[in-house]
Amino acid sequence: MMLPSDMRFLERGWLSSNSLLLLGPDETALIDSGYFTHADQTVELVRHALAGRTLNRLFNTHLHSDHCGGNAAIQLAWPDSRTFIPPGSSDAVREWNEDGLTFRPTGQFCPTFTFHHVLSAGSHLMIASRRWDIHAAPGHDPDSVLLFQPDTGVLLSADALWEHGFGVVFPEIVGEPGFSDVGRTLDLIEHLQPRIIVPGHGRVFTDLAGALSRARERLQLFMNDPLKHASHAAKVLIKFHMMAIQDCSHEDLLNWCNSSSYLHLLQRAHYAQFTMHGWTNTLIDSLVKSGALLRQNDHIHNC
Repeated sequence: MMLPSDMRFLERGWLSSNSLLLLGPDETALIDSGYFTHADQTVELVRHALAGRTLNRLFNTHLHSDHCGGNAAIQLAWPDSRTFIPPGSSDAVREWNEDGLTFRPTGQFCPTFTFHHVLSAGSHLMIASRRWDIHAAPGHDPDSVLLFQPDTGVLLSADALWEHGFGVVFPEIVGEPGFSDVGRTLDLIEHLQPRIIVPGHGRVFTDLAGALSRARERLQLFMNDPLKHASHAAKVLIKFHMMAIQDCSHEDLLNWCNSSSYLHLLQRAHYAQFTMHGWTNTLIDSLVKSGALLRQNDHIHNC
């Protein structure tokens, strides 16, 4: 099943989130804007798809850096566009609190942007001449939302559901419960019964039952053994950093790990029997063994 012709899917690599461009007769809108290192490419992709039209609105499903890192560039390219963000993030954006927005704890970066409106869960908006229902989707991020178009059955699932899993459960990193919220959000998606799912990463898919089954199996694995989630989350943070910089010395990577407060939280909560240096070395070794990273002498390369 294909997306309707007025919806253009912009599939990106795993450093940037996917985006969806909505092309209504009287309005255009972009949902999510990728990571800042790809911002120029994002602008060009959107400009090409707009074919001479202007961009009227920008929406964010949540404010992790890979979903909103292109916001500043989008706002510069289309200064009259209006930006909509989840309400739970509004104070942090207004004050530009990089800890509250998770940019500093993850060791990632996002250029400063502004917003005009918030997305209220339980409401709906007319976007590019179609109704989109807004649903709270906590779990991966406590402030994340889903956007569902009931007529076409298109769901913007962001990182709440991928074809083969879901995003790291960030509340669990900081010692707050998040697994149960993941489960409730998966139940919500099952209740909505979307026909086409546009995930935050990976291809568009239609096998809802299969994706939910795989996600629930993964969730149960993490709930049964939180150490597996802690290790997975730590490796994701390191891999994301390496995707952003591509290569560095082994020592520089260890220093970066030592600067990440999220990695320190995971080490203290789950791996206190190891030193921070020893634990992060083990994580790097594991990523090299899996083929996610390449070690050459004292240098580490992204693969």
